[in-house]
Order: sequence, then C-alpha cells, then structure tokens
Amino acid sequence: MEIAGLQAFLQVAEQGSFSLAAEKLYLTQPAVSKRIAALEQELDTRLFDRIGRKVSLTEAGRALLPGARKILEDVENSRRQIANLSGTVKGRLRIGTSHHIGLHRLPPFLKTFTRHYKEVDLDLHFMDSERACAMVSSGDLELAVVTLPSSPSSELICTQVWDDPLLPVAATEHELAKQEGISLEHLSQHAVILPGTGTFTRNIIQQVFSDQALELKIALETNYLETIRMMVSIGLGWSILPETMCSDDLVRLQVPHLRLYRRLGMVTHQSRVLSNAAKAFAHTLKPSSDLQGQ
Repeated sequence: MEIAGLQAFLQVAEQGSFSLAAEKLYLTQPAVSKRIAALEQELDTRLFDRIGRKVSLTEAGRALLPGARKILEDVENSRRQIANLSGTVKGRLRIGTSHHIGLHRLPPFLKTFTRHYKEVDLDLHFMDSERACAMVSSGDLELAVVTLPSSPSSELICTQVWDDPLLPVAATEHELAKQEGISLEHLSQHAVILPGTGTFTRNIIQQVFSDQALELKIALETNYLETIRMMVSIGLGWSILPETMCSDDLVRLQVPHLRLYRRLGMVTHQSRVLSNAAKAFAHTLKPSSDLQGQ
C-alpha cells in the first residue's frame, strides 16, 4: 500500500468528506478520489459508502482505520528521527494554545523562541484547551500549551509550567463585594458567569460546589475568559477567574477556605517522536523539561 493512498484514506475517514480531505491534503478532489480508488482496488474491497453527500466507512474501512493510522504515525516518527540526527532546529512546528495563555503567558516565550530559532516555521493555533488536547491525541498538533486536564488520557504527557490561582470576584458595586465570610451556599444563590460545560476550568469550579451538593445559579456561559471578565466588571454576575486577570475594577470575594488553581503547561503524545523544533520550544518554556529526552 502506498503512503499517499493511506493519507487520503485517513483524511476522508476523519473529515467525512472527499472535498474537505482534499483541502487538508492540498490536492484536488479528483486526485483524492483517484487515490482512494487505487487503494480499494489493491485491497479488492470498498472502503467508503457514498450516499448522496454523505461519506461513511464500510466495515472494511473501519477495520483498516487503526492500522492505517499506526502506519502513518510510524512513518512520521521515522522521518523526525532521521531529521533530528542533523541536530538542526528548523521546519514547521504546529502548536495549539488557549486564548488566555496565548494572551497572558506565551508572548515573552514566543519572542525568545522566534529570535533564537529563525528557521522554524511556527504554526500557532488558538483554541479551547480541550480541543487542543484532542488534536495532540489525534496527531494533528505536535505540542499544546494549555490548561492541563485533571485526569489526562494515558497517551498524553502533561508537563506543568505554571500554577494559575483562581479567585472568586465581582464588580466593585456588586452586593457580594462588601460582604465578609461568604459561604459557598450563599455564593451559589447569586448569578454566576462561568466557562462552558465540560471545559477543564469549569470542571474545577463545578467540583467544589458539587462536593457540597450545591447548584449554581448560572446566568451566562462562555469559553472566553476575557469576555467573562468584562461581564463581571459591569455587574452581570460574579465569577472565578485567574489571579492574573484581576484588576482594580474587580473585587476579590471573601470566601474562607476556597483555594482553587489550574495547572498550565505543555501536552505532547506519549508515542510521538518530537522534532528538534518541538524540543527547543519545550526547553524555552521550561528549561528542565523532561520533553528534552523524547
């Protein structure tokens, strides 16, 4: 089987579309169709059902999928190992990061990295931490700098770079702002603005109240912490935000014994051989990082 045919097969399977697969591979749709047809002819079986505009794997296609993914991962790892032998730091480095980290943590490190490694083509993507981790798992990203999951999958390597304390806050004119000794129960009775359900940060916050069997009075949800901060500052509700985002227009609420924090850092794949560029980036973020050994 040709590598090009397997690449086309994997992209069509993941995108559910020949046209989207063609975009990902920088090919024409007929070229992708031709590669799939050649692979189906070689295997003497149909790999996709094409009903109208819907494309789905056949039973044979589902059987081929894990093996095809493994073959392509092994080929890519071998290419990186060979390229790494030169010791040069260059090439394309595809990284994902959250909007918050990209704005508040990464800029000085990106400045240092791009100055030192001018031959690296940095391909930086902003997205939710959860999606970035999923893309590292699927091999679409080489490295992510995100809020680390509290229970990562076994295939991910998580390396903490920063502690990120989280504080309960409200606008200066909010009725909670002048109160002391606020209980979690009392806090839960006021409108709150939170990150979306299922996000790592939301899970950290939610767990504290769930442990006390308390339901939160959720007014608004958004995954953009900058938007949450703005809505809190104009009095639409209280929230829990990173300490780095707290300024004079927000008041830290006096909630005894509430100590929350996120772990921020790097995520890579257990089975992926890191390029020299990825190792250099990891070392820029955390000089003692064990990613240097991968």
